[in-house]
Amino acid sequence: MRRSLALVALAVTSMIALAFLIPLALVVAQLAEDRALADAERQAVALTPVLVITNEPKAIEQALASTQFGGAGRIAVHLPSGQVLGFVKSTPEQLATAKEEGKSFTASVSDGRVYLQPVVLDRGRVAVVEAFIPEADLSRGVESAWLALSGVAIVLVLGSVLVADRLGARVVSAAQALADGARKMEQGDLTARVEPTGPPELVEAGGAFNRMAARIGQLVASEREILADLSHRLRTPLTALRLDSETLGTDSSANRVRQAVHALEREVNELIRAARRELTDPDSNRCDAALVVQDRLVFWSALADDQQRLWNLRGTEKRAMVGLARSDLAAAMDAVIGNIFRHTPEGTNFVVALFHQAERVVIVIEDAGPGIPDTEAALRRGVSGAGSTGLGMDIVRRAAEATGGSLRIDRGPLGGTRVQLRLVRLPD
Repeated sequence: MRRSLALVALAVTSMIALAFLIPLALVVAQLAEDRALADAERQAVALTPVLVITNEPKAIEQALASTQFGGAGRIAVHLPSGQVLGFVKSTPEQLATAKEEGKSFTASVSDGRVYLQPVVLDRGRVAVVEAFIPEADLSRGVESAWLALSGVAIVLVLGSVLVADRLGARVVSAAQALADGARKMEQGDLTARVEPTGPPELVEAGGAFNRMAARIGQLVASEREILADLSHRLRTPLTALRLDSETLGTDSSANRVRQAVHALEREVNELIRAARRELTDPDSNRCDAALVVQDRLVFWSALADDQQRLWNLRGTEKRAMVGLARSDLAAAMDAVIGNIFRHTPEGTNFVVALFHQAERVVIVIEDAGPGIPDTEAALRRGVSGAGSTGLGMDIVRRAAEATGGSLRIDRGPLGGTRVQLRLVRLPD
């Protein structure tokens, strides 16, 4: 924006300067020429009284020598007798025209101009005074005047560009502050605020941004509180369910129910801790994807063993930091792995692998089931072809996009569905 404002100021002031400079330059040149012709006319007119009083050549020569042009060899007198005194520059045709018409005029010669002044004497005789103006005198002082005008124009143009640049810097700095604040908000910093500066419009925009950021912070805090309260309210029925599960006996089915109840209780507790943590710690929106993937596989492994599903886990030996809360990534993993248990027959194998790239962390979950016929429909919120809510894959997609990544669903080498979470990697 600063460059645009400076270029606009440069263009506008240059046009204005040229609009004034060109006519002024022409006027200066015309004034210099008029001044030189006026000097020649004064020199010629000064000899008129001498010619009226006397026609003696010596007296006229003395009068010529006393003039400025005479001393410079630039004036001549053509007497009625045909005698010429001084330095001649005019042509015979120009001299004849002056005598015949009896009016003074200016004519061009090879190296300048001549001013011819006819003087009518007694008995109709006509003498002509000739004053010569060299080309240098016609443009004397014009070049220096043009340089001065050009200098003034350049200073004015540069000054206007400097002022426009300063004004643009003020506007740009205010707009940049707004952009930085918005960028921090995008990265999850709900405490980001800006100092309203600049023109009134940007000051108003800065104030609106701060009010919006405060409102978003309040809404997020309220949402987290509601989540924590809701999770807390689930503890009472879970406690009753856990107590009831203890009375079921000791067979494998009872143990599986007790394990599921304990796992559900752990998840509720984790939801409460995550909600409280994000309220007090804005930097909690990052986690080690390798630890989360490994933890979720440990959780699902018991059910996989009961259903005789062979599973494999690879790539979790190395840290993989991503810009996502642990609970969000865990929810995404549970959604994908849970779909395997819900929509594939018991005994269907699956693989979870984590791939480390320079800028991304890719989590691949694939199974040997029948696959998804319409992968595009599976990504649409609320759409399911298997009788579920259709929200699971939408949760996974939003988790991936929250880091700046993406979600991809296709058919993998095992023959079934392959889900790829492409998450943007953070520095360790």
